[in-house]
Amino acid sequence: MSIDFLITVLKNMDNPARVNRNNAANIVLEQPELVNFLVELTFDTSNKISIKAAWVLEWICTHHGINNIHPYLDVFTESISKVHFDSAIRPCSKICEHLATAYTSKKENDTKFILTENHIDKIVETGFDWLITDQKIAVRAYTMTTLYLFGLHKSWIHPELKHLISTKIIHESKGCKARGTKILELISKHS
Repeated sequence: MSIDFLITVLKNMDNPARVNRNNAANIVLEQPELVNFLVELTFDTSNKISIKAAWVLEWICTHHGINNIHPYLDVFTESISKVHFDSAIRPCSKICEHLATAYTSKKENDTKFILTENHIDKIVETGFDWLITDQKIAVRAYTMTTLYLFGLHKSWIHPELKHLISTKIIHESKGCKARGTKILELISKHS
């Protein structure tokens, strides 16, 4: 299978409805060599097909396991800061949250061994960029959780996150206020 085949699959997705993302994800997973092309297309940020690729990549990571992104962590973490379409940032931020959740889980899993300090630093740096720029509520919510979780291992994150939530995010939408308040409570309990 080729990248052209995958582009056709993605172009045939009319919208991000669950059924469409699931069908495209199943096609990709039946031919694992397509995952590489999916990651490549997700970060082809000059092309709007990257939005649909990001939808499918996030669906795969959410419903078929975060391990699917492991072989591409270098590319993923190096490239997420370049994503600029709102509809592609949201799924990338959700993948970051899945990575942080797996990394900080009490259960043993592959992410704990595969995610490097460099990967985490790139995710954290991009996360703070997403929080200080104009992003949708979902991106902010996933990112606050991601940063909170990585802050359990990097002591400097929580004070920065707390400051940003208290001074900026909590004064935005009701959704941001709710998640921000929850994260502030978690930081307070942790310290």
